[in-house]
Amino acid sequence: MDNSIFTGCMPALMTPCKPDRTPDFDALVRKGQELIAAGMSAVVYCGSMGDWPLLSDGQRMEGVARLVAAGIPTVVGTGAINTASAVAHAAHAAKVGAQGLMVIPRVLSRGTSVNAQSAHFKAILSAAPDLPAVIYNSPYYGFATRADLFFALRKDHPNLIGFKEFGGAADLRYAAEYITSADDSVTLMVGVDTNVYHGFVNCGATGAITGIGNALPREVLQLMDLCKKAAAGDAKARVQAKELEEALGVLSSFDEGADLVLYYKYLMVLNGDAEYTLHFNETDALTDSQRQYVENQYQLFKSWYANWSA
Repeated sequence: MDNSIFTGCMPALMTPCKPDRTPDFDALVRKGQELIAAGMSAVVYCGSMGDWPLLSDGQRMEGVARLVAAGIPTVVGTGAINTASAVAHAAHAAKVGAQGLMVIPRVLSRGTSVNAQSAHFKAILSAAPDLPAVIYNSPYYGFATRADLFFALRKDHPNLIGFKEFGGAADLRYAAEYITSADDSVTLMVGVDTNVYHGFVNCGATGAITGIGNALPREVLQLMDLCKKAAAGDAKARVQAKELEEALGVLSSFDEGADLVLYYKYLMVLNGDAEYTLHFNETDALTDSQRQYVENQYQLFKSWYANWSA
């Protein structure tokens, strides 16, 4: 099965809000188009960055359908609190013509059970057998997919073509050592912004799903390009990739915390995208000190980047 959709850089789209705190799908599509025009290969919707737990199934499906109808290559997140809902999202993705699936573990109910997760994954993969899919591995979902389960699933579901790793450096290393290196046709996606260099150079990743790339698409695409060159042995690119990743370090680290959507929406506002000002829950907001901190760090990075890239 063609896995090319998972070999580029994909922003995990956030869901902008109208003044009444309902989804602004017109703005969602505009941002998707803008990011594809900037060089992104596809978009992901609806992962945790898209606030999937705060949207209804109907809202999520409308967002997917609108993105696909606009001609935007779209990978669909299947996060849900029950398997039936996850299956519905996978089937809908296939029906409307999405290009891939991000298969998210079952949460809350029997989330630590390997048997329960296996059945959950199989149901999703079976609902869209012609869509290439990656398993989203993240400690925040309370379940770590290991090699034995991955290859057991892949044996019965050839549309499972890869792994999106959000567990950090050690988990990326595990995925490379025990999963993707066991089969050259299995792709590895870096899923955390702080580990792009490690993922590409040390773990053989072929793509990345980014949060900070929503606000800084040019810089993140440049980082990926440098990392690819470094992975091919380019000594100068290796130094430059490390410099750029280090400079992005604080902004990228927001990807690892509970307030990631709040931070990245605020960066969008600083960029002039006012439609990202509000959140679905009125009480979800950065503190004054958090806003001041991100403003300072953003300005520091932009000043550094202007000097470094001159």
